[in-house]
Amino acid sequence: MNLSVIGQGYVGLTVAINAAENGHIVKGLDLNNSLIDDLLIGRSFVPGMSSSRILSLINSGKYLPTTDEKYLNDSEVVIIAVPTPLDSMRNPDLSFLKDAIELIAKNIHRNALLVNESTSYPGTLRTFIKPILDKASNQDFLLAVAPERVDPGNAEWNLNNTPRVIAGLSEEATSQAVKFYSTFCSSIYTAPNPEVAEASKLLENTFRQVNIALVNEFSQIANLIGFSASEAVKAAATKPFGYMPFFPSIGAGGHCIPIDPSYLLYAASKFGVSSKFIELANYINLSSAKVVAKKIQDKFNGDLKGKKIQLAGITYKPGVPDLRESPALLLMDELSKLGANITWCDPLVDEFNNSKGTPLDPNVDLGLLVTPHDQIDFLIWKNAGTKVFDLSPNANFYGWPKFF
Repeated sequence: MNLSVIGQGYVGLTVAINAAENGHIVKGLDLNNSLIDDLLIGRSFVPGMSSSRILSLINSGKYLPTTDEKYLNDSEVVIIAVPTPLDSMRNPDLSFLKDAIELIAKNIHRNALLVNESTSYPGTLRTFIKPILDKASNQDFLLAVAPERVDPGNAEWNLNNTPRVIAGLSEEATSQAVKFYSTFCSSIYTAPNPEVAEASKLLENTFRQVNIALVNEFSQIANLIGFSASEAVKAAATKPFGYMPFFPSIGAGGHCIPIDPSYLLYAASKFGVSSKFIELANYINLSSAKVVAKKIQDKFNGDLKGKKIQLAGITYKPGVPDLRESPALLLMDELSKLGANITWCDPLVDEFNNSKGTPLDPNVDLGLLVTPHDQIDFLIWKNAGTKVFDLSPNANFYGWPKFF
């Protein structure tokens, strides 16, 4: 089957490569020239996408990364996997999605199956995508949604074994989408309509956002009373039913947890409904970096001016070179405002905000273990007796007690 995937980031590339490995002829379209240039020589920032894996598919003619929209022409299936970020007011920004739809309408002249994997609010397929297509094209597209569930760096759950939720605007669209995804996904759940499928993705990550906010607030209570919130979480996790552990942190990062709840808020607002619960969770997690920075300041008798502080790991997740919504960036900003001299060490990040990382420094006034990449040798701090606060949100022991 001839397949085009619009967007070759974490989601789109993962789909493109897996589909190509399962017999489809895939065009991976992205307007980022440098990204496509990298893919053409087998280089990718996506975990698990080795050079040999990509080049093997390119050389066999199964996969073509390209910026040329003409390759959309013969597509039987088109998958949209473009970013759906928040704007400066933290409202949904569907500009990339709109551009992708208009590109499809302009270049595809057959009744293809169009599937949206980009996260958005319930009703996006029916009330946003379909009207744009109807206005711009005379083709009778089969429209479906299959919200992405990619978890970069997860060695256990991947595109093949993670259940895929699918729904179309018609029975035929649903049937064709299920048939297509079944070629490389082992488990399919057919939702009753696209709104349910779209909402399921938002609920998954809103659940996580709310529980992360809860434990971050809990850590503030624990700090005042004088016990370890992390140890309390570990103790509670011994219960074999009715509980799921979330660990205190400096906030939630990545392309899903900090963003998806705002899409749900937007959908609710369109019907005049407010969600104070979600709004509060968003507020708590966005303000966690400021709370932690103040707590660090208190550990230095209220004065961080001139203190040399280094963060170890600034991406949002171990093993993943993704800075989107990373709370480490907020923490650096807050510590700088308090007068600290900030450096960072992250072997997965070449440059951020016109600054480059430095090797782990044993002579700083404080080391902050934020994102524990395997590539960072924390023995450098341990052997030097460097003062370190472990801010990582997990149960692992790296040589220092949890800060929370």
